[in-house]
Amino acid sequence: MTDTPGHDERQMQAALREAVAASDSGDVPVGAVVVRDGRIIGRGHNQRERLNDPTAHAEMIVLTAAAASVGSWRLEGCTLYVTLEPCAMCAGAIVLARLERLVFGATDPKAGACVSLYTIPTDERLNHRVSVTGGVLENECAAVLRDFFARQRAMGKK
Repeated sequence: MTDTPGHDERQMQAALREAVAASDSGDVPVGAVVVRDGRIIGRGHNQRERLNDPTAHAEMIVLTAAAASVGSWRLEGCTLYVTLEPCAMCAGAIVLARLERLVFGATDPKAGACVSLYTIPTDERLNHRVSVTGGVLENECAAVLRDFFARQRAMGKK
């Protein structure tokens, strides 16, 4: 089975590289990859600033890329790796995409909708549930975010 702790860490490293790409383009450094059968089938990072699109979260970008890769919106048998716990919009999209697993790095106590504020992916009232694993490379994922916002504050930005 490919969903071992070591496998999860390797895939989260790929998501972290996407987060750095977001930061390099001036966006909040959240990165994501979708994996099926041990192979990355989609990559994405936050592009809200670049696209002037409030829905251009890493998760939304990567779900679109993965769906295009497999030729279906149904991402059954796939795992999403993302550096930050998804928000309500993204958690809903994850359920709708029929993902098997969600693996995230840092929790988001202000907007997280998977374990922090809500538990959308595992809500038994929904017609599909997604297995959730949090805290994979949590310190590394949180550090990328902390460093980005420290730089933003140093430049006088929010």
